Amino acid sequence: MGRRRQAVTIRHVAADAGVSLQTVSRVINDHPRVSDKMRKSVQASIDKLGYVPSIAAQRMSGSRSYLILAINDRDRTIADWCERQGTDWVDQMLLGGMLKCAEFGYRLMIELVDTHSDHVERELRATIAALQPDGVILTPPHSENPLITGLLSDQKITFARIGSIAEGDGIALTMDDEHAARLATEHLLALGHRRIGFISGSSEYALSQWRIDGWRAAMAAAGLDCRGLLAEGDFSFESGLRAAGQLLNGASEPVTAIIASNDRMTLACLEFARDKGLAIPADLSLVSFDNTPIIHFAQPPLTAIDQPVAETTARAVELIIAAQRGQPVPDEPVIVPAALVERQSTAAPRPAIARAS
Repeated sequence: MGRRRQAVTIRHVAADAGVSLQTVSRVINDHPRVSDKMRKSVQASIDKLGYVPSIAAQRMSGSRSYLILAINDRDRTIADWCERQGTDWVDQMLLGGMLKCAEFGYRLMIELVDTHSDHVERELRATIAALQPDGVILTPPHSENPLITGLLSDQKITFARIGSIAEGDGIALTMDDEHAARLATEHLLALGHRRIGFISGSSEYALSQWRIDGWRAAMAAAGLDCRGLLAEGDFSFESGLRAAGQLLNGASEPVTAIIASNDRMTLACLEFARDKGLAIPADLSLVSFDNTPIIHFAQPPLTAIDQPVAETTARAVELIIAAQRGQPVPDEPVIVPAALVERQSTAAPRPAIARAS
């Protein structure tokens, strides 16, 4: 058997460069008190030996863990995984966050925390003590939970709040949900729709109200009345069915288009409409939010607002690392804009006579 190759360590780099372990550690940790000449010399030895800094080596300076922790809602995440319906919020977080962390020599970890738990503060405190992250990324509804944000502030941990524009500590980032809802509504208005129903998301999430506000603003700009066109959902398939029934059965003049606040509720609308004998998009146009894999394979494929989760997580990582390095970060919420992806679920409404026949 061949001999096992000896791992290259920080000691090998120090010996090759003719410097101390502390100097190599400073170069690895991008310490400002290292001359350009010394930095280039140590980096040349790193490249020659093929040394890959470990988290343990990076922690030799004692000031950083080179770990960023992303916290997601436990109940909703586990439900998504168990149902195996192709929802990919966590996947997109990993895509954006892990790749961006790798650019800077950091690692990303995701923890699930139950925001409804009476023990959320104790649970998070134990997680932070065990991992000692340099920064934390909060996703809704954690991003506006005062127990969580207060704990991170008290412990002087840099954190980003995705889906939050509230004043307070932390770096606020938004995917501009209000504008995204306006885009969806304006798309349907341009096709000729006037009775455009909207299905809201869970009231726990501030972004649910932002989306309602965007829809209402676009309708008002077109001189249209929204009364009777808003149905309440909670992001579940079942709530989408109930809301679709309200919009399609509960009014003397049913809607000709529906915008639903996530893909599951839009798929529920699709199922309800088919059971009612409606063709999509001839009789009813549908626009979804999120643009997860499940709607790409619907029949017809659904027009959707694409939520830039990966890009937003990557931006959060960049800002946390910038703050760690003493660089200024924005005081105002950082906007990572969503986009409308047009597919085959939207079309001009049929004339009123044809619909009534």
